[in-house]
Amino acid sequence: MREIEGAEATRRPAGRPSGSRTLVLDLVRTRAPISRVELADLTGLTQAAISHAVRALLDDGLLQETGLREWTGGKPRVMLTLDPLARCSVGVQLGADWVVVVVTDARGAVITRTRVRGARRERPDDVVAAIAVHIDVLLRAAGIDRDRVVGVGLAVPGTIDLDAGVILVSRTLERWQAYPVRSALSTAVGLPVIMDNDATAAAVGEYWSGRTSRAAAHCTLYMSAGIGAGIVVDGTIYRGASANTGPLGHLHLHRQGRDPGPTLEDQAAPRAVARRAREALAAGGRSIVRLSAADDPFVDFGAVATAAVQGDPLCAALVEESAEYLADAAVMLANILDVDSIVLAGPSFSTAGSLYVAVIERRLRAEFHAAERHGVEVTLSAHVADASALGAAALVLQEGQAPRRHAARR
Repeated sequence: MREIEGAEATRRPAGRPSGSRTLVLDLVRTRAPISRVELADLTGLTQAAISHAVRALLDDGLLQETGLREWTGGKPRVMLTLDPLARCSVGVQLGADWVVVVVTDARGAVITRTRVRGARRERPDDVVAAIAVHIDVLLRAAGIDRDRVVGVGLAVPGTIDLDAGVILVSRTLERWQAYPVRSALSTAVGLPVIMDNDATAAAVGEYWSGRTSRAAAHCTLYMSAGIGAGIVVDGTIYRGASANTGPLGHLHLHRQGRDPGPTLEDQAAPRAVARRAREALAAGGRSIVRLSAADDPFVDFGAVATAAVQGDPLCAALVEESAEYLADAAVMLANILDVDSIVLAGPSFSTAGSLYVAVIERRLRAEFHAAERHGVEVTLSAHVADASALGAAALVLQEGQAPRRHAARR
C-alpha cells in the first residue's frame, strides 16, 4: 500500500511516518497561512526539526513567507504559505469515452485542461503522440517551464501491471492490452510517468483535495466506459496484492441458476443504457431523446442522461435502472468495508450524477447494516468528469516533492 499525504496528520497509519519535509509541506498546502509554532503543534516535531524542514523548503522555493504576521502578545509569528507554481504536474485520464489532460499547481488546483474523444478506436501509438502534443500545448499556453513539472500521472482502466506499466486486461480498451503505455508516454513527453488505475486515481484526488480526508473508510465509485472502485482507509490507499482492487464492473451480482448472469457493466454501464434506449425506441417507446446516427454508445448515453435530467419518463427510467444496479454494488461495498463516505466520479456521472446519488442514498439508508452506528455520506466529485486526471496529477505531486533545480519562471 502507498500512503497518501493528507491534511490530517493524525490519520497517518502507525509505523508509517513520512519525512518531516513532506509532512510540513503537506500541512502548509492544506492549512496555509500557518506559523512554525502551529506546525510543531500539529506534527509533534520539535521546533528545531520544524525550523530545519521549513528552511530547506524555503531554500528550494517550495514555501514562502507571507507579509502576514500572527500577533500573540509577544514576538509576531511569521506565516508560511505554499508557492503554488513551485511545482506543477500533469494528469492524463485515458478512457474509451474520453481522454482528459490537466495541468495542476502544487496545491492540486487546475491551471489548464483539455478534453477530447476517447481512445477506443485509434492506434495506441497515435493516441500517445496526440497526448504528448496536448501536454506541450497546455504547458506553453500556461507559460510553465518544464523544469517546474514534476512528472505525468496516467490513469487507465482495467487490470494493470504497475511494475511493467501496462494494461493487462481491459474490456473497454482491448487494443491497449500489453501495450507499454507508461514507457511510451514517458518517451513521447520527456518526463517521468506514474501509472495507476483510474478509480484509484480518482479516490486519491478526492483525498488530496481534502473533501474526504476526515473519512475513516472511503470509496470512490468511478464510472466511465467501465465501472470501478477506489478505496482509502485511514488515509491509506488500499491496493490489495497487485494494485488491482475494485473492478466492480466484472462482478456477477444477479446469478441465474448455474449461469453467473450478466456483469455489473453489462447492466449499468453506458453501453448497457444506450443499448436499452435503442431497444425501447425500436419497440415504439416515446421519448424526446435523439440517439446518434453512428450508434456511438457514449454519445447515446449522454443524450439519455440529458433527457433524464429534463424529466423524460423513458430516459429517467433507464438511468434509474442503471443506478439501482450500481446501488447493489455500493451497498455490498459499504457493508464489507463499513465505509462512511462514498463519492461518485467519472465522465458518466457528469450529467445525471444527482439521480445516481439519490438512488444510492435511498438504498444505503434501507440496507446498510451499520446505519445505526454511523451514516454514509454520498456525494458527487467536485470535478466529476475529470476526477481521475486530477487524481493522477495528485499522485505525481505526492511522490515528487523531492528538491528540484529552481528554474526561473517564464
